[in-house]
Parts: sequence; C-alpha cells; structure tokens
Amino acid sequence: KELKSICGDILDALDRHLLPSAAMGESKVFYNKMKGDYHRYLAEFATGNNRKEAAENSLVAYKTATDLAMLELPPTHPIRLGLALNFSVFYYEILNSPDRACRLAKAAFDDAIAELDTLSEESYKDST
Repeated sequence: KELKSICGDILDALDRHLLPSAAMGESKVFYNKMKGDYHRYLAEFATGNNRKEAAENSLVAYKTATDLAMLELPPTHPIRLGLALNFSVFYYEILNSPDRACRLAKAAFDDAIAELDTLSEESYKDST
C-alpha cells in the first residue's frame, strides 16, 4: 500500500508538472521513461485489472519515450540505452515475453555499438 502511494505521488508529479514543462529531447524522454518505470513497479505487485491497467500505462509510456528517443537522442545516449534496458525488463517480467525483451535489448546494443567509434572519450565512458 505504501509503495502504491509513493508510485502514485511520483506519477502525479510527472503528469502534472514535469512532463508538461519539459522541453523536447532528453528531458521528455527521461520523464516518459520514468512514467513507464513507475507504472511497471505498480504492475509488479498488482493483480487482476489493476495489473492489466498498470501494464498498459507502462507500455504506452515506454513506447512514447522510445519514439521520442529514436528522433531526439543518438543510439549511444545513456538515457536512450537505459530506456531500452528498462523497456526490455518490462517485456520480460510484466508481459512474460523474453524473446521480445532480448530483441529490444540486442537492437539497442547493436545500434549503439555501430556508433561507438564516433564518440568522444567522455561520451564513450558514459555510454559504456
């Protein structure tokens, strides 16, 4: 119950304050990723329709974040990589889809590897 309340408070802050005031790009991707994460946390311990609703909300937020990340962030960006990791955890743990989870993570990894040689040393450290 306490975890549900904390997640609800964070989701409320994201929807009412953080997302509406976020500029496009990094912050918008980050906040949508967070929204997906907190709905996923709710789905992890919910049952029945509550679990289904939390999973659907998580999926929508992760898809929104992914669509924005593909447009706004390079494949090596740490937030884009973190999003891919968390989205793959969602597919694995919540939707029980290990194949989809592995495909998503592998695609993000492959896209990032293809661009590693173009990075500065500092960006390389952040991405690896």
